[in-house]
Amino acid sequence: MASSSLFHSSLSSLTPKHTAFYQNPTSKRPPNSALTVSCTSSTVDPSSSPAAATTNNSPPLKSRRAFDENIRDEARRHRAPHNFSAKYVPFNSGFDSPESYSLDEIVYRSRSGGLLDVQHDLDALGKFDGAYWRRLFDSRVGKTTWPYGSGVWSKKEWVLPEIDDDDIVSAFEGNSNLFWAERFGKQFLGMNDLWVKHCGISHTGSFKDLGMTVLISQVNRLRKLKRPVVGVGCASTGDTSAALSAYCASAGIPSIVFLPANKISMAQLVQPIANGAFVLSIDTDFDGCMKLIREITAELPIYLANSLNSLRIEGQKTAAIEILQQFDWEVPDWVIVPGGNLGNIYAFYKGFKMCQELGLVDRIPRLVCAQAANANPLYLYYKSGWKDFKPVKANTTFASAIQIGDPVSIDRAVYALKQCDGIVEEASEEELMDAMAQADSTGMFICPHTGVALTALDKLRKSGVIGAGDRTVVVSTAHGLKFTQSKIDYHAKAIPDMACRFANLPTQVKPDFGEVMDVLKEFLLNKAPPKSK
Repeated sequence: MASSSLFHSSLSSLTPKHTAFYQNPTSKRPPNSALTVSCTSSTVDPSSSPAAATTNNSPPLKSRRAFDENIRDEARRHRAPHNFSAKYVPFNSGFDSPESYSLDEIVYRSRSGGLLDVQHDLDALGKFDGAYWRRLFDSRVGKTTWPYGSGVWSKKEWVLPEIDDDDIVSAFEGNSNLFWAERFGKQFLGMNDLWVKHCGISHTGSFKDLGMTVLISQVNRLRKLKRPVVGVGCASTGDTSAALSAYCASAGIPSIVFLPANKISMAQLVQPIANGAFVLSIDTDFDGCMKLIREITAELPIYLANSLNSLRIEGQKTAAIEILQQFDWEVPDWVIVPGGNLGNIYAFYKGFKMCQELGLVDRIPRLVCAQAANANPLYLYYKSGWKDFKPVKANTTFASAIQIGDPVSIDRAVYALKQCDGIVEEASEEELMDAMAQADSTGMFICPHTGVALTALDKLRKSGVIGAGDRTVVVSTAHGLKFTQSKIDYHAKAIPDMACRFANLPTQVKPDFGEVMDVLKEFLLNKAPPKSK
């Protein structure tokens, strides 16, 4: 019966490609020291010396691997030692914290019950200057070398430096489109430098792939180390379950999904089902599912995959690094991120901050977290001057993935926003749906969550906080094809108490040449450009 009701709900330093705007110090590596990064560029002969890689303007072409060798086999031949490491520490603690845990331990909270964070040995990473890391990351873009073809694993040294390439589970996620929203920016916002980072162009259609490839890769490693992990579980508002089930299926790991009944779209629901997840449809909201999964994973050998687990942050932070890469390492003024459970706003901060600390850039952008007004605990906390945080009962919102009233990562989000002089804004249901329709009318096809972010941008433009010339990036977290029913209802004007001002209804016409001509003439007359005087 549960399944029935479910369906009826819904290395080599290469010559950089671009001149970087930020002038970095010279390499901190002693001139005669060995290069110890565990990578080999796919465009340089691995037998070449590091010096040759930097001086040879025409590196030899890489020969094709043997017919009986795959890309994992090829990666094994190119392994090299490295000195990079990472570990769990209590959130907001340094690498030298007296309390720390190996990433090979199954632990989600500190001894005091607080959140954990993955901290990297920045001293080891800092032995290579920012120019080195820029060249290295740029050299991997667009390649098929395992695992660096992934936008996440192309930054492996900054993500999970100690994991073996054989343990990585990847669909070459990331490397998502950053496009200039020219018409929307000019027509609706008076902006010339508005960009959209379309994280929904990914393996399962949302940014959640970035974190899930890291988490499932580490689980794959844990299982090989004979740790007590039988399956991986999550509570989800849709996108997390899609990513979890896909990556678990790729690795042959059982996945368990807790979904709030009748609260996600059919497009989201079908993904974990198609990927073979064990799906539980539970008559509660996301917060209720989250409470249950935390209790269950404390009793059964099920690894917790929600953002309480800090591994996912490591993958999601690479989207921030990608944005810098796509701007030739120039820093935008603003980045606007929809927020629900609030791990993503911290992930973007962490990615930008690592780039600043390691000399790739000299500053970080200001961040804006955009919430739906029907699920806005962070917004209310921000408006109180960070004085009084209270979880809220999340009401239904078209932005279903952020319909969360008691966010796990509240402390992470507040820290990130305070560190970058960030802002929190909200969007009503009508505002977010109108914004989505306006964006779609300019050639986009966005999700409701991106409508929340665009509403926040519109409000900050009207108040003068964001200037007409500010380079601004809106993070689109999921593909619009996951939310077609909300678009159908909007354009059919079938949403109660909503004007649907930008609805585009089909015109009914009889199969008669004359009537079709009359309708088209009227349409073209209304669309014709005004005559010049």
